[in-house]
Amino acid sequence: MRLKDKVAIVVGGGQQPGETMGNGRAVALRFGQEGATVLVVDKDIASAQDTVAMIADTGGTASAFEADITDEESCRAMAAACVDRYGRIDILHNNVGMSLGDRPTPEMDMEVWDRLFDMNLKGMVMTCKNVLPVMRDQRAGVILNVSSTSSISARVEPTARSGVAYKTSKGAVNTLTHHLAIENAEFGIRANAILPGLMDTPMAIERRARERNIDREEVRRERNARVPLLGRMGTAWDVANAALFLASDEAGYVTGLIMPVDGGLTSVRG
Repeated sequence: MRLKDKVAIVVGGGQQPGETMGNGRAVALRFGQEGATVLVVDKDIASAQDTVAMIADTGGTASAFEADITDEESCRAMAAACVDRYGRIDILHNNVGMSLGDRPTPEMDMEVWDRLFDMNLKGMVMTCKNVLPVMRDQRAGVILNVSSTSSISARVEPTARSGVAYKTSKGAVNTLTHHLAIENAEFGIRANAILPGLMDTPMAIERRARERNIDREEVRRERNARVPLLGRMGTAWDVANAALFLASDEAGYVTGLIMPVDGGLTSVRG
């Protein structure tokens, strides 16, 4: 097992309702399958508990914790709970993000801007802030931040209205990850970012189908057609497998990596 005896926090380990699995839940399951003890963190405690039950069904060990990552006391309590329950924190996987309400720059509602940055960036800073002292004392740890290929690509979806807040906040996640990698290298802590491309997850499919009032399969066909590798979107398991590699000792000399998981999409769209 590649994560045997490791303790992992997966932030956003529940998921939105939908036909497919979300990235956070898939990562929590994959970590559990590979021997990690997982603290599944989510604002929706029932969804986190569902993930815990799925991990248990595969023979893994996990527990749930309710947290709002936009609240620093909640982030502090999350880190403390992990240490109280399991004695250490080896992996922090930051999966939470949102794009709801994003708009082109001239139309941007600044309250929405603040809400998106609180969730996508400030929340990630606060989870790292409260986990890093534990990892520094251990002189070991792995931080994985989920960004997006939108952070490095100039092109937006042809059927979508360009939004400035999500893209900018995810670009800041990349910068944060580089900073964390160098700032904490002397403590044996690695930090890397995963940039999912077009994925078949509830967050990606359900909202687009609802906002455009079209069938989910039409959304899938449009998105599949844009992916160079086999003409299909990725799944949450593609993100989970990338996270597993980066969390494992196999990536022990990898830090500061901004890693697209996108079927070649960023190679063609610039």
